[in-house]
Amino acid sequence: MTTTPPLFTLNNAHLSFGARAILEDVSLSIMPRDRVCLVGRNGSGKSTLLKVIAGQLELDRGDRFAKPGLKVGILDQALAPSTSQTIFDFLHGTEEAYVLEEALDNLGLDPQKQLSSLSGGESRRVMIAKAIVGSPDVLLLDEPTNHLDLVTIEWLEEAFKAYPGAILMISHDRTFLSKLSERTFWLDRGRLRTLEKGYPFFDEWAENIIEYEIRTQEKLAQKIAQETEWLHRGVTARRRRNMGRLRGLLELRQEKRDHQGPQGGVSFTTQDSPLGGKLVIEAKHVSKAFENKPIIKDFSCRILRGDRIGILGPNGSGKTTLLNLMLGKIEPDEGHIRRSKTLELAVFDQTQTSLDLNLNPWETLCEQGGDQVMVQGVPRHVMGYLQDFLFDRKQALTPLRNLSGGERNRLLLAKILAKPSNLLVLDEPTNDLDMETLDLLQEYLADYQGTLLLVSHDRDFLDRTTTHILAFEGEGHVQMYVGGYTDYAKQRVPTAQPKAEKKKVPVATKTKGKDKLSYNEGRELTLLPQEIEDLTNKIQTLEEKIADPSFYGRNPEGFDRTISQLQKDRHLLHQKEERWLELLEKEELLNS
Repeated sequence: MTTTPPLFTLNNAHLSFGARAILEDVSLSIMPRDRVCLVGRNGSGKSTLLKVIAGQLELDRGDRFAKPGLKVGILDQALAPSTSQTIFDFLHGTEEAYVLEEALDNLGLDPQKQLSSLSGGESRRVMIAKAIVGSPDVLLLDEPTNHLDLVTIEWLEEAFKAYPGAILMISHDRTFLSKLSERTFWLDRGRLRTLEKGYPFFDEWAENIIEYEIRTQEKLAQKIAQETEWLHRGVTARRRRNMGRLRGLLELRQEKRDHQGPQGGVSFTTQDSPLGGKLVIEAKHVSKAFENKPIIKDFSCRILRGDRIGILGPNGSGKTTLLNLMLGKIEPDEGHIRRSKTLELAVFDQTQTSLDLNLNPWETLCEQGGDQVMVQGVPRHVMGYLQDFLFDRKQALTPLRNLSGGERNRLLLAKILAKPSNLLVLDEPTNDLDMETLDLLQEYLADYQGTLLLVSHDRDFLDRTTTHILAFEGEGHVQMYVGGYTDYAKQRVPTAQPKAEKKKVPVATKTKGKDKLSYNEGRELTLLPQEIEDLTNKIQTLEEKIADPSFYGRNPEGFDRTISQLQKDRHLLHQKEERWLELLEKEELLNS
């Protein structure tokens, strides 16, 4: 039997920048038609590893082998240069013109448009075309979904599924990775681990590795490394808390459905709300056009305190215009917008203009000096707050100009979220953030007491954080849906459908005998929350038990039994939580 040789290999690769080791004894292989996701914290060296594979960086030591004649295409995070060159001239090289024009057409790009006139999303699509034209044997993708709208992301997913070459991808978009990846590389503190499964299996695999690492250190009577304890155990606990918060979000969505009646209308309520002071923003029959092109047409909605609104639509559809209208930055051509007189606004837009790159994170948060930062009006030690956002002490004293773009965005989030506010506006917050930071942001948003307006194309993040979706559906029409992205996707009418068919949102058809859960399912749904709470408390007790540094020395066999029981209970908790969410979503669908 013949074995297919790899397209590319690294053996015992080492690379350092100054005193910092980026890659330590890294070995990997990329096979034909591979679909590999590369995960790791921001600043861990993922982009550097891609450049090593592309031949753009030399190793300090180790072996790099590429199949003779191997053609590698790389999409880094850079945008196209802002010049007077046309898109076609910028990309035209060795490829036949018709091949290039077909790729540009698929990406919705005008070949004769000048680079200097491109939006961020268009520029990103140009660089995608540059990477894929010519069908390289290995395609390296660094955050390919950044700055792209959902239509383009979904097109990319289908294109990459059919792509004949191998793909190695870095992305914070969990849905994107889950749909495409079949192998997983995890870059962690300079070391690379390989899982022969796709991203959906990553979390459980990584937590098992972490637990083994902690157990080994404890067995050797060594002090657990501060980074391991803070980063990994903290993230594991945070994921568990986030599951509880997700349950709460689903319950909140059901409460909104019950309060607001039938879904699919463009307003929350058609009559005056009895909630009075809870009103945040009310829009009535608002329209806005630029150069006779309708951007917003006859839009009405009522946003109440505590609502979490995801705003979704193609690039250029009018999402920023809608935000500016609701915040009073621009006036409508028709209609009226009323806002609460007590709004305290905090805005995250990723421009980073409020960051002084000569300062370090500590100085950025403590603008008046000292070591205290006010977080929602409550004083906290700056180092403790920075650790909440995954900064260690060394990073806290590093000038911002030496931090990665993702680390700066993480700091900007910390600065914005510390500010007292009752209306939080996040414009594409998930770009350039690693998944652990997204988990952290989800946790902060779940605890946020105010109202959220969130512009994002990240489907998983919308599912985890929103109670409603405002979706742009063409020709200035904006539709409201209760729930997250998945709820919206189940209800929306395909855009290709004739306009006359878009007046009514289809709902699940009830059939006799299937309009409610079975008796056993209903009983299971009732009992599971208490079972989950009991199991969570049991796990906490076991974790406290093994945290005792003297436990292993006193009772090695008891320590091993406790670790084994803890792993079993964690797995059982995961199963029960997944089953609870499955039944709850099924009940919601039947009720709708």
